[in-house]
Amino acid sequence: MGETPIGPAGRSQVELWIGGTAVVLLGLLCLLVLRPFISAALWALILCFTTWPLFLRLEEMLGGRPTLSALTATLLLAAIIVVPVVILGATLADNVSALISASQKLVQEGPPSPPGWVAGIPLIGGHVAGYWNYLNQSTSVRLHELARLLPAAKKIGVWGGRALAEGIFQIALSLLIAFFFYRDGYAAANQLHGALHRIAGERGDRLLELAGATIRAVVYGVLGTALLQGVVAAIGFAIAGVPGSVSLGFVTFVLSFLPGGPPLVAAPAAFWLYRQGSTAWAVFMMAWGLMVGTLDDVVKPLLISRGGSTPMILVMLGVLGGALAFGVIGMFLGPTLVALGYSLFEQWAASAGDNAIT
Repeated sequence: MGETPIGPAGRSQVELWIGGTAVVLLGLLCLLVLRPFISAALWALILCFTTWPLFLRLEEMLGGRPTLSALTATLLLAAIIVVPVVILGATLADNVSALISASQKLVQEGPPSPPGWVAGIPLIGGHVAGYWNYLNQSTSVRLHELARLLPAAKKIGVWGGRALAEGIFQIALSLLIAFFFYRDGYAAANQLHGALHRIAGERGDRLLELAGATIRAVVYGVLGTALLQGVVAAIGFAIAGVPGSVSLGFVTFVLSFLPGGPPLVAAPAAFWLYRQGSTAWAVFMMAWGLMVGTLDDVVKPLLISRGGSTPMILVMLGVLGGALAFGVIGMFLGPTLVALGYSLFEQWAASAGDNAIT
C-alpha cells in the first residue's frame, strides 16, 4: 500500500516521467541552439534530395570516392547559384544608371495627361485624375512629391540590403551543409528509412517516396518556371530597348512566385516606352509581359505533374510566409515545405478514406 507504480524494466513511473521530461528539454535546447541554421539546413536538404540522382552519377564517374564527389557536387551547386549573381552584379551598375536616367527624365518631363476614362473609375477615379494633373503642374511639384517618398524608400532600401545580405549568408551556409549531406547521405538516408519503417511500416516507405517526388516536383516546377519567366522577361526588355533589362528580369524572377507578378514589372516598362513615343513597343511590352505571366499556367503543370498538384494559393502563401519566416531563402523553402505538407495530408486523407470503406 502506497508503493510507487513500477514501469517497464523495473523503473518507477516517476523515473519514466523524469526521463521523458529530460528528453523533451534536451530536444528543445538543441532546437534553440540550431534555430539560426534551420532554414539553411532545410534548403541544403532539399537541394541534395533534388540532385541526388545526379550526384550518384558523378560519384560513379569519380570512382566511388564520396568526399571528392561531395566537394565536386557542392562546387557545381555553388557555380549554378553564383554565376547568375555575378552576371547580375556585373550589369547592375549600368542597369541602375540607365534606370536612374530614365527616372530623371520622367521627373523633368512629367507623365502624360490622364486619359478621360481615369476620372470615370468609381470611387477613386476623381482622386487619381486630380493627383495625376497635380503632378503635371511643374517639375518642382514632382520633386516635392518625390522627396516625400524618400524616407520610405530609404527604409525599404535598408531592409532590402539587410535581407539580401542575410540571404547570401544563408545560401553560403546551405552550400557548406550540403557538402556534408552529400558525403554522409547514405548513412542519413538509411537511418531515416529505418526510423520511418519502424514507426509506420510500409506506409512510411510510401510516404518517403511521396515526399521525394513532391520535393523534386516543386523545386523543378516552381523554381524552374520562375527562372524561365525571368529569362524570357529579360529578353523581352532587351528587345524593346528598356533600360536595365537584366535587373528587371531578376525582379520578374522574384515576383513570378506571385499571381500576376510578371505583368506588374512589364507595366512600368510599357509606360516608359509609351512616354518615349514608342507606342508600338509599349503594346509589345505589355503583350510580352502577359505572355510571360501565362508561362506559369503552361510550364509549371508540366514540370510538377509527377509530384501531384498543389493549389496556387498555398504556393503563394508559402512564398510570402517563407520570406517572413526565413528571409530571402524562405521564398524557395516556403512553397516546397507547404507543398510537401499538402501532399502528405492528401495521402493520409486518402488512406484514411480507404480504411473507412473497408
